[in-house]
Amino acid sequence: MSLLSVLLAEAERAPSPSGDAPETREKPGRTLVFEQVYDEHVDLVWRALRRFGVLESALEDATQDVFLVVHRRLAEFEGRSSVSTWLYGIAVGIARNHRRTRRRRPEHTTEGVEDEMVARGASPERGAEDSEALRALDKILSELDPDKREVFVLAELEELTAPEIAAALKLNVNTVYTRLRAARAAFEQALVRFRAKDQGRFPS
Repeated sequence: MSLLSVLLAEAERAPSPSGDAPETREKPGRTLVFEQVYDEHVDLVWRALRRFGVLESALEDATQDVFLVVHRRLAEFEGRSSVSTWLYGIAVGIARNHRRTRRRRPEHTTEGVEDEMVARGASPERGAEDSEALRALDKILSELDPDKREVFVLAELEELTAPEIAAALKLNVNTVYTRLRAARAAFEQALVRFRAKDQGRFPS
């Protein structure tokens, strides 16, 4: 199995610290209630913000910011997309705001990875392997520019379709495909650099 496959598999298995994966599809005929939207999607929002590059120290505030927007706009939601797709779009905007307000680019942080391992109940040995994979994924994602990172995360990690990504990011589908091709190429290049550095540290 390639390192890319391992990284994506580890990312797919990793939940947010609060527990189970949320319900992400709108149920036909259901009237949206804020508390239900929050309970069913807070884990999704937390995880997405982290993957979009929000620092661990800012995740709680960023998650609250997302749901403040949801509270204000819930009555405007028309159901043209799933609730989760709508939330991804809001989360992208909040993540962009948090990146813009940083005064300087901090060093890469791995805090919070251990929290995910505890939440998953991993054994010490497996937890160490998983945390290394998550750190590697975080490092590689940090090398992508924001536009590529957003599309890559939504397609490869959150598993949205191209039309869903287009709805979340307010892009046309052709632009999504173009960015995704570029994002995959950039990810592969970053992965090659990461593996070269890793092999330099631990030569065979």
